[in-house]
Amino acid sequence: MSTGYTGWELPDDERARLLAQFPQQYEILIAHHVTLDVGVPFGHPLPYPVAAEVIATVDDESGLQALIVALNGSTDRPDGSTFHITWSLAPGRHPVESNTVIREFGWRPVEPMAIHLIPRFFT
Repeated sequence: MSTGYTGWELPDDERARLLAQFPQQYEILIAHHVTLDVGVPFGHPLPYPVAAEVIATVDDESGLQALIVALNGSTDRPDGSTFHITWSLAPGRHPVESNTVIREFGWRPVEPMAIHLIPRFFT
């Protein structure tokens, strides 16, 4: 049985709107989703719809940029990390590194920006 992860997808129109506000800083644009649960089987329950806002950014100035997202008013993911969208990466960097960068660098608050996210299972 294959596993994947659940979370919320960032629709293309929201991605374009956010890119206008938060231009990518690195060569590889990710800007795809907010993760909830990792390593779950196909058929795992999808997350509930949420009220979502981009509330901050982080950039380690070494190739990783992410947007911090509050879901229903909280940035705290159940696994102890922070809800975020990996925004852009330099070659050789990986989206999973966002969790470490957020923990080590903190984030820079921005004017909250409401966004629409779609509950999904990802492989």
